[in-house]
Amino acid sequence: MATAMAETGEIAQVLPLAVSRRHVLALGAWFKSTACAAQDGQGYLTRLVGDLDNPEACSALDAAVAHLCDLPGFVPELVVHDLHPDFYSTRLAFDIAEHKRIPVLGVQHHHAHVAAVCAEHGVTGPVLGLGLDGVGLGSDGQAWGGELLKVSGGRFTRLGHLQALKLPGGDRAAREPWRMGAAALHALGRHSEIVSRYAAHAGAGTVAAMLQRDLHCPPTSSMGRLFDAAAGLLGICPVQSFEGEAAIRLQALAEAHGDVAPLEGGFMTGDTLDFRPLLALLAGGGEADYLAALFHATVAAGLAAWVREAATREGLQVVACGGGCFLNRLLLRRMTDLLAPAGIRVLAAQRLSPGDSAISLGQAWVGLHYLQENH
Repeated sequence: MATAMAETGEIAQVLPLAVSRRHVLALGAWFKSTACAAQDGQGYLTRLVGDLDNPEACSALDAAVAHLCDLPGFVPELVVHDLHPDFYSTRLAFDIAEHKRIPVLGVQHHHAHVAAVCAEHGVTGPVLGLGLDGVGLGSDGQAWGGELLKVSGGRFTRLGHLQALKLPGGDRAAREPWRMGAAALHALGRHSEIVSRYAAHAGAGTVAAMLQRDLHCPPTSSMGRLFDAAAGLLGICPVQSFEGEAAIRLQALAEAHGDVAPLEGGFMTGDTLDFRPLLALLAGGGEADYLAALFHATVAAGLAAWVREAATREGLQVVACGGGCFLNRLLLRRMTDLLAPAGIRVLAAQRLSPGDSAISLGQAWVGLHYLQENH
């Protein structure tokens, strides 16, 4: 049956799951949505249905879930969803749970990212996890995206996070990296430079005022927004025409320049990884390709030092890396090379994307552990 469904495009992947053979239905998040059925030691991942911001994608998710529920012998014991209460996938999860009279479980976004990598590699023991992406709702209600976790099956602990930057205009800042450049200047105590530096943008004065008054400027620990801030400071892609464009262009510049030594100095303050000194250097200007390469080298070195310190403290030698920022192979390669001498094994997505299309698999993995541990 799975093979026949795969031929219709409804099932994109079938993966072995090295954990409980219970039955779990997981509905993903918002962007790059998929659903996953865990059944008898196999994970059935649907095709990509897209971002759930339009009726067509929501209907496609409904149809994909219906196909999963028609798998022979599949009787879900648990429905899993993202923590965000407003996602269509979350509302659908509650509807299904009510209809089938089964429990529902919310799983934090970056926990799911790390869990997806663990599921792919069949790693059931505790690991460190790096969850680096654009945004995901944290268990504290804040916008996360640069997280160092300890993950053990159905549980996680937040060990650390990136120093937060403000999001002037909320989600709009994710589409306009110049706004993140302005947020970086504000964080560096260089607020007075915002209007002159971004005079070409009609909203520069408004953004400066928003940052000054802390109006509609929620904080985020997102690594994706740190990349946008770097691009905004360097004048690369001030407004994006597609998701991740600024980061892609920043990576291309870095690769064209070649490897450079990272900026020296410690970036850890307690449990926080703070790259403001790096942003300050970028704000000073210079050759964009060199600064892009320096940005990648320094972020990779900072992440590696962060992981090494946590590995020693927690007694773990494996780090699972999930989230859309790990589509950046330059960042992943440099960090992996820096962790190798310490004997730290880096797990990354292989068969699946590290991004949100694998979230449902991670949710299912957490759900299986939850059932194993609690029922």
